[in-house]
Amino acid sequence: MDVYGLIGNPVEHSLSPPMHEAAYEELDIDARYVTFEPAEGEASDAVEAAETLGVAGLNVTIPFKQAVLDAVDPDDLAARIGAVNTIDFTGDRPTGHNTDAIGAVRALREHDVTLDGSAVVVGAGGAGRAISFGLADEGLNVSIANRTVRKAKALAGDVPGADGHGLDALGDLLTGADVLVNATSVGMDEDRSPVPSDALHDDLAVLDAVYSPIETRLLRDGAAAGATTVDGAWMLLYQGVEAFERWTGRDAPVETMNEALRGEL
Repeated sequence: MDVYGLIGNPVEHSLSPPMHEAAYEELDIDARYVTFEPAEGEASDAVEAAETLGVAGLNVTIPFKQAVLDAVDPDDLAARIGAVNTIDFTGDRPTGHNTDAIGAVRALREHDVTLDGSAVVVGAGGAGRAISFGLADEGLNVSIANRTVRKAKALAGDVPGADGHGLDALGDLLTGADVLVNATSVGMDEDRSPVPSDALHDDLAVLDAVYSPIETRLLRDGAAAGATTVDGAWMLLYQGVEAFERWTGRDAPVETMNEALRGEL
């Protein structure tokens, strides 16, 4: 039996186990998905221990996405982002990958969003960084808006062709934008949006990385404006799909994983 898992702290409310185990059952794969909760400062030790125990693959969540870089060989994308959320143990040394970026791209494609033109990413934290690189790699011109302008400009300096702004620039930035992604936690704990509703329009695709609640104020405002809306569970699903396919070499049962995920929300 293969063992896959997740390291993070905390991990007790993770939605990854039911999603992955539904896939194993659907494809009759003899595997389990378990969670590990090392103390802060023990990320590298946890990766080493997992490899010694024969764990086949790991997902990584907060606060360890940067800390595990010392224990793996990151691929090009993970190295540029500076964070790892998926580890593969099939090589001579653990390899690190970042499927957050790919998850956002695949979520948009699932909704027939054409990935060209310009994108606005709200938030310059870990999620914003991964998504900005993912969209830029697809060829979009990325503008990053953040409460702290300095952080937006610093991230934009790392992302090819990107530019950084404060939140007060959102109205102008969105006028001709094709894609909008909220990569902040705004909307998770209260019914508000990080984007003025009058800045949204019907030529826009709106992805909110927040998945609880599944329908945020931003998405409701986007739908009212005629935009294509993509909830955060799609991004969560596809980062898991990408990890599953990397580990197993098999096409993921996306519908089954989606049903298992949304059944937990």
